[in-house]
Amino acid sequence: MQSNSGTGYFLQGFSLIRTKGLKRFVFIPLTVNLILFSLALYFLVGQIESGILYIVNIIPDWEWLSWIKQGLAYILWPLAVITVLLVFALLFGTLANWIAAPFNGLLAEKVELHLTGKGLGDTGLLDVFKDIPRTLGRELAKLGYYIPRAIGFLILFFLLPIAGQVLWFLFSAWMMAIQYCDYPFDNHKIDFKTMRLTLNQRRSHCFSFGVLVSVFSMIPIINFLVMPVAICGATSMWVNELRDKVPD
Repeated sequence: MQSNSGTGYFLQGFSLIRTKGLKRFVFIPLTVNLILFSLALYFLVGQIESGILYIVNIIPDWEWLSWIKQGLAYILWPLAVITVLLVFALLFGTLANWIAAPFNGLLAEKVELHLTGKGLGDTGLLDVFKDIPRTLGRELAKLGYYIPRAIGFLILFFLLPIAGQVLWFLFSAWMMAIQYCDYPFDNHKIDFKTMRLTLNQRRSHCFSFGVLVSVFSMIPIINFLVMPVAICGATSMWVNELRDKVPD
């Protein structure tokens, strides 16, 4: 089934993860995501609470200031949660993808086989382990692209109210597209630079795909499903939109 937009491809991923024959390949990416996101959320919620209490306790405990302290806590909580969700979605998503990279590539391969009927030859777990050095090298290439840009956008995030948060969200959306679309490219041994050039040719599809991945990554519980869903959706987009656009 061919979708017409990046958002459509992402949503198609929800049906693909339930497809017979693909479910078992969804298990490992889903488990990695579940464990990391649960631990990270538990840690971050505690840090938010401690940080807000620290800021509120700076105000003296005078009776006439009690309403200010209470109001400040109510204001800081939603601001802190929004900030953490925006930054958390990309940073911890990147970590989860790093750990599960070999199995993410296997899932992308099986989705492509399901959609096209054509396999890539490397189908067993032994082949997955053999590919670990190459897949980790690919993740390093993505980190090399990501880290300097993330630092710049994080600085803007904290320096520019509203505008900085919008820029970070847009940057996150583009990185989500790169992260998940890269798996089928890597399965076909297409280098990282060529992959980025190809995504630029379908920028609107990739950007809308990344926006929806970013949004779903900030929704508790649903964000546990984002990794396998995005891999499936990105592979479908590769089959229908991207593979014919790869430069010679």
